[in-house]
Amino acid sequence: MKNLRKEFPVLSQNTYLNTASSGLLYDSLLDHRQEHDLDFLIGGSMFRDKQQDFLNSVRKSVGDFFGCRSENTVLTTNFSLGFNTILNGLDKDHKVMLLDKDYPSVNFAVITKGFEVCYAKVNATLEQNIEEAIIEHNPTVFAFSLVQYINGISIDLDFLKQLKLKNPDLIIIADATQFCGTKEFNFKTSGIDILGCSGYKWLLGGYGNGFMLFKENVLQQITPGSYKKAAALANYDSSYTNLRARYECGHLDTFNFGSLQFSLKFLSGIGLSVIEEKIQELINYTKTELANLNLLEKHVVLRNNHSSIFNIKGDQKMHNTLIEKNIITSLRGNGVRISLHFYNTIEDVTRLLDVLHRYR
Repeated sequence: MKNLRKEFPVLSQNTYLNTASSGLLYDSLLDHRQEHDLDFLIGGSMFRDKQQDFLNSVRKSVGDFFGCRSENTVLTTNFSLGFNTILNGLDKDHKVMLLDKDYPSVNFAVITKGFEVCYAKVNATLEQNIEEAIIEHNPTVFAFSLVQYINGISIDLDFLKQLKLKNPDLIIIADATQFCGTKEFNFKTSGIDILGCSGYKWLLGGYGNGFMLFKENVLQQITPGSYKKAAALANYDSSYTNLRARYECGHLDTFNFGSLQFSLKFLSGIGLSVIEEKIQELINYTKTELANLNLLEKHVVLRNNHSSIFNIKGDQKMHNTLIEKNIITSLRGNGVRISLHFYNTIEDVTRLLDVLHRYR
C-alpha cells in the first residue's frame, strides 16, 4: 500500500482526508487519459467509430465489478442525472420514504417532484427506525444514501436484504456514491432494486461518469408506458429507443467513461478485499481515537459498524487550522468531516490527532 501512495502526488505534500469530497487523480490514470486524447487528436471522427463497442465494454466492466448484467447497467454522467430521470418517469401516486438530512441530491430531488414524502430518522437505531417508518407510512419507494455524507452512518446491507424480503413490492433505490469502492459488494444478491453511483469519489474515476444498476425487470417496471408505446412505434435505431436511452441520451464521453473503466481495473488489481481490510483497519483506529477525545456524536459511537467517513466536532476556525497544517478536510453539517481511503495510513490519522490535541 505504501508503494501505491506514490501514484498520488497530492499525498506527498498533504495529509489528504477528503475522498468523500473528491477522489484523487493518479499517475497511471493521467497517462491513460493523455493516450486517449492523443488518439483523438490523431484520429478525429475515426477515433469515435467504435464508440458503441467501447461503451458496451464499459458497461460490462461496471457490471462485472458490482455483480450486475451489462444489459441492466446504465451509464450516466453522474448519480443525480440518473436519479432524476428515474423520478421523472415514476407515477406521482408513489409515496417515497427518505432519511432525514440525507444528501440533497436524493432528498431535494424527490421533494421537488411532488411526491408524497415520509421520513425515517438517522441515529444509532437507524435500521429499527426504517422498519417502524415503513409500518407507519406504507411507502412504495425507499430512496436513500447507503452512507450518510455528513456523519458517515451506513445502513447494514444484510438489513436491506431482509427488508426487501419482508416488503417485496417496495422499490429500494440506493445512492452508493459514498460506498462503491470501499468494500466488496454484489448487487445481484443485495436487497437493492436500483443502485446509482458517481465515479469521482472512492472509485477514483474522475468527474463526468457514473452508472445505474437495475435488478431484473425493474428497468421495464419503472419506464413510463408512454415511452414504451412511442418506442414501439418509432422507426429509429434501438440506441435511441431502448430502455437505457432515457438515461444515456446524447453523446457519452469516452474520455470520462474510459477513466472509470481504467480505475475499476486499477482497483481490481489491488483487490477489493485488500482495500476493504485496509479501510476497516483505519476505521477501527480512527473511531476509537476520536471517541476517546469526545469528538464524535453519540449516535456514531453507539453503532457497531461505521463507514470511513467521520464528522468531528469543530468549526471554521478548526478547519482553517487543519488547512494551515496541510490536512485536507471538509466543513459539513456542524463539524469537520474527514474521510479515509486505502491510500491513507495510520500516520495520517495520527497527524490529524496531534493537530487536534494542540488545537484544543
